[in-house]
Amino acid sequence: MAPRNATLNVVPLTPKRWEDFESLLGPRGACGGCWCMSARLCKPEYEAGKGESNKRAMKKLVDQGRETGLLAYIGDEAVGWCSLAPRAEFAGLAKSRVTKPVDERDAWAVTCLYVDRKHRNAGVGTALVRAAVEHARRGGAECVDAWPNETKSKKRMVDLFAWMGIRSSFERAGFVEVARQTPARPYMRVDVAPKKRAKR
Repeated sequence: MAPRNATLNVVPLTPKRWEDFESLLGPRGACGGCWCMSARLCKPEYEAGKGESNKRAMKKLVDQGRETGLLAYIGDEAVGWCSLAPRAEFAGLAKSRVTKPVDERDAWAVTCLYVDRKHRNAGVGTALVRAAVEHARRGGAECVDAWPNETKSKKRMVDLFAWMGIRSSFERAGFVEVARQTPARPYMRVDVAPKKRAKR
């Protein structure tokens, strides 16, 4: 585990950083051949593409310069990943009762947080969420949405089930619960656009 005072550098995933992303997610694409495509595709497309097809689809997005997310580095090693983009990039979000939109605001979405096992519980997830908020602000977002896991239980959450992050990481970055479309998962949001002044 990296020390909590280790210097983290958080930067967008680009074609030049693809090999770092590939190494971080490993041969299974983080989990079950996902390659962070589950929120970007409707379920039948995602299931059909598990593995190499999903990997190629993500690589194509990166090579096209699309918004895909942020990598966290300690030195030259990629230790964490945050999937982040405008909501319109994520076809799967509108189909889920957990993540369906609550309004028509120009929202970006955080759909995955993945931290290398050696660096978990060291603040990497929170740093990625904070960086995601600033990145979305610079990209012109009005707000950023997320659907993290609750962490009320004292039992450690199985890593497989924490892929959308945990609530505390988002609360530290200013997110608040704005809806709950399923009992187990809060709909959280942070406003990032400056509020417009009323005309006199």
